[in-house]
Amino acid sequence: MTAPTLPGLASAAPAPVAPRPGSRAARMALPRSVDLLKEIATEYGVCIRPLAMRRTDLDTGLTEIIDLPCGATREDKCPPCAKKNRRLRQAQIREGWHRDDEPLPGPEPATEAQKSLILFRAHLEFSRDEAVRAAQWDQVTDLDEAIREVEEAIAAEGLRGRVGPPHASVDDDQDEEPGRRRKRSTKRRQDAPDLPRRKVERRTVGKTYTASDGTTYRPSMWLTLTLDSYGPVRPDGTPVNPDRYDYRRAAWDAVHFPRLLDRFWQNLRRCEGWNVQYAGCVEPQRRLAPHAHFAIRGTIPRDVLRTVAAATYHQVWWPSVDVQRYTLDRLPVWDEQAAAWVDPDTREPLTTWTEALDAIDDDPDAEPVHVVRFGAQVDARRVMPGTEDAERTIRYRPAPGPRRRRPAPRLRQLHRWGRRHHERQDRGGTRMTTLRHRAKISACLFSERTMPRRRPRELRRSLSTRSASSRYGTRTYRFSMLPGLSGRGLTAIRNLELARLWPGAVAEVLEIWEEMVRHPAHRIRDPGYRAAEEFHLEYLSPAGARAVLEVVAYALPKQDARTFRRRLAVLDEMW
Repeated sequence: MTAPTLPGLASAAPAPVAPRPGSRAARMALPRSVDLLKEIATEYGVCIRPLAMRRTDLDTGLTEIIDLPCGATREDKCPPCAKKNRRLRQAQIREGWHRDDEPLPGPEPATEAQKSLILFRAHLEFSRDEAVRAAQWDQVTDLDEAIREVEEAIAAEGLRGRVGPPHASVDDDQDEEPGRRRKRSTKRRQDAPDLPRRKVERRTVGKTYTASDGTTYRPSMWLTLTLDSYGPVRPDGTPVNPDRYDYRRAAWDAVHFPRLLDRFWQNLRRCEGWNVQYAGCVEPQRRLAPHAHFAIRGTIPRDVLRTVAAATYHQVWWPSVDVQRYTLDRLPVWDEQAAAWVDPDTREPLTTWTEALDAIDDDPDAEPVHVVRFGAQVDARRVMPGTEDAERTIRYRPAPGPRRRRPAPRLRQLHRWGRRHHERQDRGGTRMTTLRHRAKISACLFSERTMPRRRPRELRRSLSTRSASSRYGTRTYRFSMLPGLSGRGLTAIRNLELARLWPGAVAEVLEIWEEMVRHPAHRIRDPGYRAAEEFHLEYLSPAGARAVLEVVAYALPKQDARTFRRRLAVLDEMW
């Protein structure tokens, strides 16, 4: 049995031994030249993943190898190219977001040579139709060849598009075309509201407004679209109840979210009647559900945006995936003779993806395996060109909301208090527990005092204000009046504001938290977000605001605390 070592006599940690020169450990400790080259290239803004291209001069025949930038848009691939592309997109949005004229001019008039080619193409089409009716198939083949030559001449002359669809050969079977597009029914679902459809005008500029003094202005919009809720989540994005969280629907929605966005813009343009222009990005929320931000040129009524979002859906016509037919212990087997995957027991070929889709097309009673829809949260706000808000939105920086009524020093004081409270909560020490019990005890002591029999309206009015006299006169303080709370809850909030905050602080912090959550650039305020390190917040941080609201929830009675936490859960899910 080994004797225990006395305190203070423990042997010191062995000093690190330098590796033997020339050994593998010594070589692995040396910096890599490739990594150093990438660091220097990143420092000077040079692409670290160039593409080697061969360029040949057709006149002299000289061939040389040149390096072109990779053009990556992700910083984990190539930081210099990603930053360059980001600056380029910002410049494009800055120049095109608030334009008051059409960005592209109209097409140039057609020349006489182009008109003659179109007329000749029409004569060939007429002759081919007569030959098909007369069953003169040898002439049809010759006319098809002539039509192809005229189509090439039309493209060489500088005309866009095709006059008509291309003709297939007589012996070709168009049903065997591998890239054919499947046609679905365009009939709208019964559970989706109808949308008005207008003829789309050939314009991309929004409406111009005229003020009473004759000033004209043309604002634009910033739109945020979010998917529906799949269950309550915590502030860190993890589900409150993993057993009841709809993971399957979340995965389906995330996969088909781009198709849903395409359908949204189609419906919006048809509903508005003009070619709405936008620039946007898609990013994941804390719950890992994608949501999109868009800068729209011109203004659209918010009711129209909400209606279009509610009426937009995307149907996934895939085979059913509810039943798992094979496991890791029983996998399909590849058959060399049949050149297909077969069942390991019956040796029957498995249904291919094309055959499964054909079966869905042939079934008149088939239903989509999944329907993707937006959530009820649609945030849209107006942005005036040339303002600081517009520039911050382009740079994706947080801009303080327009409803700031408290001075900055008080917010900074509350931010420091909330940050200390948040650090205590992270450490999990006894001071946090003591603070919670003090808040509960003070609320109970003040709320259990005997009150006279007064009307509820008079009682709420007395709880919302308090007068204090001093040598400078009488001053009235207004406390927070949150809807849905009882008189005991309002009294607890009043006592908390008197003891630790200031009158009206709870309502103000709740308003700030809602603005942070509903702001299109709210992710930039998250300390865990990578880009947040570049900015300095002079007002209340998300951690400070959320910590203050957590203290308020602990200070409330049980019934009011549940009501208040349900309201916070909705905001946490949006965050």
